[in-house]
Amino acid sequence: MVKHASSKSPKKDKRVVRKTAGAGKRLKIALVGMGTVGGSVAKILCKSMDGPLQLTHILDKDPAKRSLSWVPKNMRWARSFEEVLASDVDVVVELIGGFEPAGDWIRRALRSGKSVVTANKMLIAERGAELQDLARETGQRIEFGASVAGGIPVIIAIQEGLAGDTLREIAGILNGTCNYILTRMEASGTSFEAALQEAQQLGFAEADPSTDVEGFDARAKLVILTQAGLGIRVRSEQIPCRPISLIEAVDFAYARELNCTIRQISLARKESSNRLQLFAAVQPALIPATSLLAHVERNKNMVVVTGENTGQTVFSGYGAGGDPTAVAVVSDLYSIARSSGVSFEGSAGAGETPEAVSGDFTVPHYLRFVVKDRPGIIAAVGAVLARYAISIDAVLQKPGYPHGALPFVMTLEACSSGVLNRALEEIAALDFHVEAPLCLPALFGK
Repeated sequence: MVKHASSKSPKKDKRVVRKTAGAGKRLKIALVGMGTVGGSVAKILCKSMDGPLQLTHILDKDPAKRSLSWVPKNMRWARSFEEVLASDVDVVVELIGGFEPAGDWIRRALRSGKSVVTANKMLIAERGAELQDLARETGQRIEFGASVAGGIPVIIAIQEGLAGDTLREIAGILNGTCNYILTRMEASGTSFEAALQEAQQLGFAEADPSTDVEGFDARAKLVILTQAGLGIRVRSEQIPCRPISLIEAVDFAYARELNCTIRQISLARKESSNRLQLFAAVQPALIPATSLLAHVERNKNMVVVTGENTGQTVFSGYGAGGDPTAVAVVSDLYSIARSSGVSFEGSAGAGETPEAVSGDFTVPHYLRFVVKDRPGIIAAVGAVLARYAISIDAVLQKPGYPHGALPFVMTLEACSSGVLNRALEEIAALDFHVEAPLCLPALFGK
């Protein structure tokens, strides 16, 4: 009770004060999964228990975590997801990963009147549109800013900061593991295998790195960005991806001759002159040394968004790891707290379906051959390219390599990657190859 200094009774104020939804309310949160990212999220929330975010429930299968000294004694440790659903929490933070049971739990949380924050990129890439639709139907929020580029707030920035523009292209370096490997190869001249082993020793790469080096991780992130930024519904299997494992140290030597470097680039471009089309791919590519993407080092990420009115907007930072990803999760929680339960009509759930999705870009290309040297090789390759109306820009051959395994490079004028692939099938059948030719698109000019 508030005591007044005056002995007289105060007059009642007859004005009606209308509070916005949830004003003064603390957002109650249940954390599902307390691994690397979940542990970092819990630490952040436990340090700010007096703020608008209140962690009240944790669901994790490891009983040893219940004795962590920094977790408040009054924390409720749920034994099942049903217990979380039956609680009074406002938001469920899903950090267990994978498709199931995560997908089922998210659907059940939304249907039970709880919003959801997740860092589950594979699930959002495959079923994000469906889950966004369900969130709108149930009047809840689903936020997934941590699913792409970790601590870089690219999803919120695209959906809110660039909401007034029409975005046409999203490109970037979305996988820190691949970027670490390629930048180490570039800096030291080491092999792909040696750079990968170093990345594994430093914890940047998994014991099984296939999801990263084959491009699947970056592709899942590109799907999410395409839905969130370009407003296009697309499935992972519609976007081609190529591995970085085909890159060799010699390719960086030739790239330097061309004033370029090599990075794994994820690119989605929306075109809608006569019909809505999406051109998208994840692949190692030749990019000019003057490009901002060429200067992304080690395990950092960068996203470049191109809008009709704003031009290029760049987001850069550390895209992986427990702490950066946890910051993105907590940022999503603050976004929900600010709106206090108001339904959010994000573009990721209301996207258009393109008439065509293609990885066929018409750009210059880099071809690297390793051959048993003999007269007529360049003429034979040139004859096949000529039949497909593909023009050679330049031929480069550095000295000092053995004639039994001689690398040389051709750069090509802009041509369709689909047409070039058909020509390369014929070229690969010629009998002078020591290894299969390498083809890289040259993106963003030369």
